[in-house]
Amino acid sequence: MPFLPWKEIKTVLLDMDGTLLDLHFDNQFWLEHLPRKIAERSGKPLEACRAEMTAHYERVSGKIEWYCLDYWADYLNMDIVAAKREIEHLIAMRDDTIPFLDALHDSGRDVVLVTNAHPGSLSLKVEHTQLDSHIDTLISTHEFGVTKESQELWRALQQRLGFDPATTLFVDDSLTILEAAKTFGIKHLLAVSNPDSKQPVRDIRAFPAVTDYRTLLNDIRNNPPVK
Repeated sequence: MPFLPWKEIKTVLLDMDGTLLDLHFDNQFWLEHLPRKIAERSGKPLEACRAEMTAHYERVSGKIEWYCLDYWADYLNMDIVAAKREIEHLIAMRDDTIPFLDALHDSGRDVVLVTNAHPGSLSLKVEHTQLDSHIDTLISTHEFGVTKESQELWRALQQRLGFDPATTLFVDDSLTILEAAKTFGIKHLLAVSNPDSKQPVRDIRAFPAVTDYRTLLNDIRNNPPVK
């Protein structure tokens, strides 16, 4: 019995950071690198800068501002993309991503990236990973002005892509966002238990969860979608 009913799945919507790419880069940038830069510039203690930024992240969590590089550039008076480039060597694809994408593609499914990442961040990641050569469509939710946490985004996305929620799989590492997709009516949901390679695997009970997409490859290939 396949882990997911692959014959029912025609469209696969995929998150990027923590789902296809290792979240280690983003965690390092927002929790370590950026507070350090602010501390160096302001002369404040690193811990104070980290606490201040963490509190700010929590205030805007789930909103478009949290993901918006322009918002942070204005707030901090800093070129955020340039700051990201200082640690861009940490941008990395998960080891299991390419085999997973290729299996989905070869099985005739529509594969779409749907990320809350700002277009500036998306293009930096694509530059380093060539993710665009393995995915049909890449969408940043910034073009809709709302995030995946919002039902408005799911309505706009369905209008744009024309997918059927009953034959769609959505994969993400955020349980909040998976809940939003479930509320919208996306039937097939998959969580990622190990978004950051340097952090422990999370115990996820609310959704089917995976630590290595390679365990799914045979099921994907042997169960093409029913036309």
